[in-house]
Amino acid sequence: MASPPPAAAADSEEHTATSDTHTSNIVPIGSARTANAGSRLEKNQLTLGFVPLTDCAPLVIAAEKGFFNQHGLQIELSRESSWANIRDKVSTGMLDGAQMLAAIPLAAAFDSQRTQAMVTSLSLDLNGNAITLSRELYGRMMATGQQDLDTAAGAARALKMVVDQDRNAGRPPLSFAVVFAQSSHNYLLRYWMADAGIDPDSDVRLIVVPPQQVGHYLRVGLIAGCCVGEPWNTLAVSDGLGRIVATTHDIWNNHPEKVFAVTRYWAECNPNTHHAVIKSLLQACAWLESPENRSEACEILSQGRYVNVPVDVLETSLSGTLQTSSGGEKQAAPDYNVFHRYAANMPWRSHALWFYSQMLRWGELDSTADIQRAVNAVYRPDEYRAAANALGIPCPLVDEKNEGEHESGWELQAGNDIIAMGADRFIDGRRFTADDIEGYVSGFPIRRWPDAGLQGALSEVDTAVNAGLTGTHGDHAPLKERLP
Repeated sequence: MASPPPAAAADSEEHTATSDTHTSNIVPIGSARTANAGSRLEKNQLTLGFVPLTDCAPLVIAAEKGFFNQHGLQIELSRESSWANIRDKVSTGMLDGAQMLAAIPLAAAFDSQRTQAMVTSLSLDLNGNAITLSRELYGRMMATGQQDLDTAAGAARALKMVVDQDRNAGRPPLSFAVVFAQSSHNYLLRYWMADAGIDPDSDVRLIVVPPQQVGHYLRVGLIAGCCVGEPWNTLAVSDGLGRIVATTHDIWNNHPEKVFAVTRYWAECNPNTHHAVIKSLLQACAWLESPENRSEACEILSQGRYVNVPVDVLETSLSGTLQTSSGGEKQAAPDYNVFHRYAANMPWRSHALWFYSQMLRWGELDSTADIQRAVNAVYRPDEYRAAANALGIPCPLVDEKNEGEHESGWELQAGNDIIAMGADRFIDGRRFTADDIEGYVSGFPIRRWPDAGLQGALSEVDTAVNAGLTGTHGDHAPLKERLP
């Protein structure tokens, strides 16, 4: 692999920056190297990382169905235990690239002390996560008498009643797990709670647990609930450990989820290889969108070297259904996993700006300075369009769109093409536009900005619980990861 330029050693989640002077990873987009002439691959043997989740499927399918090979690539897939491993190994060059939480490369733009600057030119999927609560907690929520527990908003209101009961009784706050600090899981769980009046920093405790381990933490009672990607919600339900009370699609319809990311240095050194990888993954995403291919995808993903769960567990969500409780009937959830339709693979800069808005809201950023420059440096829709055009796939001609405007499907004009788009409604009906991030954040009654500065929006876990969560993966720690 090409060696990255010198950088500080990568840290795991339990470490936080202590310096008050920080160097940015943001560079003007025009300073990046242009693609080499011709199409010869700079390197054809790559190692790409993934975390065992349903939405690692694009990488797995591109390998198993020969899409990488079609473009002259020999790929070794590396199963990683946590998002900290993914971030650190990509940053240090141990991985050429990886499936990555969409907010990780965005956070890296402001953190040159711990990670290389990263770029993404491809969104891998939309949605795919859910909030699962323990059976005990759900029983307490039922006892509140809240009538609409089967809706995301009603479940949040019932949880607020339980949280208030605990506070009044002097009981310790409930603990909830997310998979990484900079993730849709963290930001959308917070959004859901705050919409019901729960302050996620003072009313509950948030901790980080790798996706494949949340079931164990539910089983032994270390957490009362979690926001995690599939298949780990469905597996927890099938094992009788909890109940799904909301999907993240319920909180933000068709929200961005994973991306394929590489370091900026790697992308500049290997532009033709990067282009070939994007095309391969784009073909895999299109293949996954066909309903007739989903069963085969489940068979492949169930293998031990990939997700390693039973086929029927994978099929529950990948077939467009949702099972919220053990023994309960499956519900239709056609957009639970979206890999290609709705322009799902476009790295929308408005999506990136929304993630930054939540970093601002919860105290991970203290201003909007450089946010647009960071988005332009990290999210590369031009490179996505080059790959899509090479494959004859219609793609949006604009880089941003308003979020939260559509309660149902709509159409996007893209030159001579019309792209069918999905709903993008938020649970609270708010509308996000890229030109007024501060105004958007100021409209939330529960927030840290502008008062908290960089005090850290992520709650601590008391010493005893934290000791029980400390492990070898670097994710078992309080959510202290923040932008320096």
